[in-house]
Amino acid sequence: MKKATALLKGRSAIVTGSTSGIGLGIARAVAREGADVMLNGFGEAARIRRLCEELAAEFKVKVGFSGADMSKPGEIAAMVEQATKELGKVDILVNNAGIQHTAPVEEFSVEKWDAVIAINLSSNFHAIRAALPQMKARNWGRIINISSVHGLVASGTKAAYVAAKHGVLGLTKVVALETARTGITCNAICPGWVLTPLVQNQIDDWAKRDNIPVERAKDLLLGEKQPSMEFATPEQIGALAVFLCSDAAAQIRGAAITVDGGWTAQ
Repeated sequence: MKKATALLKGRSAIVTGSTSGIGLGIARAVAREGADVMLNGFGEAARIRRLCEELAAEFKVKVGFSGADMSKPGEIAAMVEQATKELGKVDILVNNAGIQHTAPVEEFSVEKWDAVIAINLSSNFHAIRAALPQMKARNWGRIINISSVHGLVASGTKAAYVAAKHGVLGLTKVVALETARTGITCNAICPGWVLTPLVQNQIDDWAKRDNIPVERAKDLLLGEKQPSMEFATPEQIGALAVFLCSDAAAQIRGAAITVDGGWTAQ
């Protein structure tokens, strides 16, 4: 476990889609460094309440929760207002919320297309739009958009996801240019396969379906795309997010940083 250095003490962060997986890894990482944090996502109320209490106790920071639906611009704006009220300000915005749907283009549901674009792309715009004025007023901010290797390359049956994640990189670059002469940076992280509960479920289902060992299913999943044959972890993504919030990263602007085991090097 990385030792805390209070690198972000006095800062406040929103991390969307942070009740599990990559988002929770990032929320834990910024809290460990002293940042107050607003969680967001879906889940059983009692579990989320316990999660907030545990993070607050472990890292001695304020932890809030917003159940904002990332497909609804009004709720996103309200989340930023809530974080500003409860935490005092929003210094760090991590846009992580995302959903997936797979189907060939001609069979792709219009409703699923709209939902994926809304949550994976448009939510980033709405959250940035709401948080940016106060960052500009203080001349400091860190905006981190969680894109994907699919923001850089494509895979079949993922039209909406690939389109959205490519769009996230375009949005990241525009915001970076518009804030280039300020103390605000905007960058994107592009993970490949990350071992989250969702991905573990995919592996378990594959193993069950094909009647093969779980380790074999894992190797098949990784072997398709990820040359390292190892998953990235939410902790690694979190550590990179913390670095992007640091003074050392002040001139990293508009970047798309891969954490993909060599996927996009091929």
